[in-house]
Amino acid sequence: MHPAPSVIIFTTLSGLGFGLLAWLGIDAAAPTGWAAFWWFAIAFALACGGLISSTFHLGHPERAMKAFSQWRTSWLSREGVCAVAALIIMGLYAAALVFFGAHIPLLGWAGAALSLLTVFTTSMIYAQLATIPRWNTPLTSLLYLTYAVTGGALLSGRVTAALVLLLVAALVQLVWWKNGDGAFAARGSDLGTATGLGARGTVRSVAHPHTSPNYLMREFIHVIGRKHAQKLRVISFLLMAVAPFVLLMLPFQHVFALLAVLSHIAGVAASRWLFFAEAEHTVGIYYGAR
Repeated sequence: MHPAPSVIIFTTLSGLGFGLLAWLGIDAAAPTGWAAFWWFAIAFALACGGLISSTFHLGHPERAMKAFSQWRTSWLSREGVCAVAALIIMGLYAAALVFFGAHIPLLGWAGAALSLLTVFTTSMIYAQLATIPRWNTPLTSLLYLTYAVTGGALLSGRVTAALVLLLVAALVQLVWWKNGDGAFAARGSDLGTATGLGARGTVRSVAHPHTSPNYLMREFIHVIGRKHAQKLRVISFLLMAVAPFVLLMLPFQHVFALLAVLSHIAGVAASRWLFFAEAEHTVGIYYGAR
């Protein structure tokens, strides 16, 4: 698929923001006063900034509010509902800590659960799509959730948890790549099944269905060379997991922690670009792009 910058920014930043909110929500020794203000300001800025960036990918951003009404059938709508609920609950939790120095664990845990549920609903927007075999797996949700909690642990300075979660995130990413590389072939889809003419014999494309690119071709067909994809995978893996792990293992200094966070964010962004760029939509068969 075409890797739109707005969606990459959205999935990267919102995951980090809601991951940080989840950690803040379950913190038994939650900060208060100005310390709490800055922690929650960072988390809300990332979560809200990511959500706002997603609207730039909409054909009609002014209609975004209508998405909330389709929560019974749409994961996009469920994401919106969960995001608003999480931000409201965490906003109340943060207000109690900042202005009154009051720690309300029940509110924090509820907000943390809603924050992770928001990340899950975001992942399901993609994981539900049977037309994109690479995404159509529970591993997609596991990947999104793992990145969220790992990024949140890094941002909140939980070094021990971050070290463990970086290893888990690295493993999940490797398994997701391996599973995704064979997912399309495993479906058994080809030009014959795409056109419904497979029973008549071998089907081949003589000419493209259209003389010029249309919406489907622009949005759902994006070809990236295998060599380039492999190089980007290595870069993403090194930035997302290896570099932050090494930096956190060094004698702790704030500069190393900051570099670990920045490296992780860059790696996640590269992984997200590949997430979309490598996604093979079945419509590509019909257009002779597979």
